[in-house]
Amino acid sequence: MGVTMRSDEIITAYYAILQSRGAEWDRDRMRALLAEDLDFDGPIAGRVQGRERFLRGVSGFIETQRGIRFLQRLVTGAQAGVLYDAGLPGGTMRFAEFFELEGEAIRSIRLLYDPNAYRELGGR
Repeated sequence: MGVTMRSDEIITAYYAILQSRGAEWDRDRMRALLAEDLDFDGPIAGRVQGRERFLRGVSGFIETQRGIRFLQRLVTGAQAGVLYDAGLPGGTMRFAEFFELEGEAIRSIRLLYDPNAYRELGGR
């Protein structure tokens, strides 16, 4: 199965919002990209069910990050993987994020990074 433009557009929009910086990021736009019953799994939050809980949690990253530099990105049909470095107040940190898409929305997100380094670099 090849790359679908819609899947690629969803991932592109997701990262545009992550990089928006500050407390005034577009929650409604992000909400529209996520399935209502989103399944998120990350090192600090653990497993989180539901897009509203995810939106509360991701706000700390959005407000703290200082920019994202993409290293690799692969979108194939209903799956995507992205490797990136994010600037944080105390330095740069590497993240890997894996997505499952369903229809017009992100159905699941698996986020990998070192939670101790994230906190040390000022992430929240």
